[in-house]
Amino acid sequence: MALRRALGAAGRRWARRLCSAVGGDTIFAVSSGQGRCAVAVIRTSGPGSCGALRCLTGRREPPPPRLLALRRIRDPATAETLDRGLVVWFPGPHSFTGEDCAELHVHGGPAVVSGVLRALGRLPGLRPAEPGEFTRRAFRRGKLDLTAVEGLGDLIRAETEAQRRQALRQMEGELGRLYQRWSETLTQALAHLEAYIDFSEDDNVEEEVLSQVDATVRALEQEIGAHLQDGRRGELLRGGVHTVIAGPPNVGKSSLLNLLCQRPAAIVSPVAGTTRDVVEVALNVGGYPLVLSDTAGLRDATDPVEQEGVSRARDRLQQADLVLAVLDATAVPTEPAALGAALGSLLPPTSTPCILVLNKADLLRGGQGALHDACTRGDTLPPTILFSCKTGEGLDHLLELLARQLAQLCGDPLAGSPSLTQSRHSLHLGDCVAALVRYGRERRWDLGLAAEQLRLARRHLGRITGHVGAEDVLDIIFRDFCVGK
Repeated sequence: MALRRALGAAGRRWARRLCSAVGGDTIFAVSSGQGRCAVAVIRTSGPGSCGALRCLTGRREPPPPRLLALRRIRDPATAETLDRGLVVWFPGPHSFTGEDCAELHVHGGPAVVSGVLRALGRLPGLRPAEPGEFTRRAFRRGKLDLTAVEGLGDLIRAETEAQRRQALRQMEGELGRLYQRWSETLTQALAHLEAYIDFSEDDNVEEEVLSQVDATVRALEQEIGAHLQDGRRGELLRGGVHTVIAGPPNVGKSSLLNLLCQRPAAIVSPVAGTTRDVVEVALNVGGYPLVLSDTAGLRDATDPVEQEGVSRARDRLQQADLVLAVLDATAVPTEPAALGAALGSLLPPTSTPCILVLNKADLLRGGQGALHDACTRGDTLPPTILFSCKTGEGLDHLLELLARQLAQLCGDPLAGSPSLTQSRHSLHLGDCVAALVRYGRERRWDLGLAAEQLRLARRHLGRITGHVGAEDVLDIIFRDFCVGK
């Protein structure tokens, strides 16, 4: 017992010497998520990382950089063994944050993890990390720009293959490099314009320089404009395609929702008007994210509660990216034109893509052939299928139609230029294009004012990547990260 106390006192003195010798702020947190697991990763970042690693492993030198080493992990205050695990040493700047970093890969039991965290928290100069603080430090040291930071956040939250591909592409810097190229083009055009303003009277700058600047600005305006006109593909892929199931009461909307999500998410009843509020579920269809909403039956309701439900259903229809219109196959006309009119009377005029689902096909008798012909021959109809929530008839066909429509709305995340993924990108790019348009107007009257428009355009591009004026968006971006990232 005396020996243990002596070892503990010596451990505490050694820890104070090691950690107090290194100034600055060092943070630590669990980076592998919460809850019981086989292996938990505890990360540190800052000037005290090496000292912390030496304190907890009892070694005077850290292991070779970026190589896993098996070590006994002890509490420096008591010399008690907490676990036996793997440690990694990442000296800066070759680390995620650009600072000295260390990782301890320990067993994921809550007692082990909390013991290691307590031991780290008792070391001088170390404190628990705030949410997103590791990534913030990576941004501060130039390891990531803001678009890459946002891509990393999207990658952590990605639930489908298409989301993963888009987020990984953005995290690896493709979107940031595109915006950086535009910024460098603007910088060069601005430099040439200012050179013309300052030196043209001395005949040191040729007249054609000004026409080259004009051509560059026009080309950039067109390129950014085309980038903005992408149909919100990246945003839809990132947040999910909001799809509304709409139709009259008792046509099987809630049954369709339950069938698609494979669980009783909505109440199904033969009583008309059962669904009053919006029931929403998230699905993965063909690798694309789908946010599916079941809504109240569309009709002239008299009950005040149902009236509110119908009002909410119509509001959702106005905001939808895709509509699943459900009608009773036993109660619709078999002529394509009449069927299209029945659909038009149900849904408000809109350009939103639609799939028409004729449910209760299992109840059809002799009219199935006529309806099938109407589905295949109706040029004025959206994609239409005969369906049965009771038997599952048409489910595979519906999933194929949904996957095809989602692929069309979201596009291929690996094809072409990277897509816009954030509304703030659209906002700043729109302001950038507006400044380039104003350049064309100011250019005819005052070159100095025209140059100021190029500066504004470049500033808006810089705010996207974080190179200029990013302070107002940093907290919004980093607060969405979990602790340990």
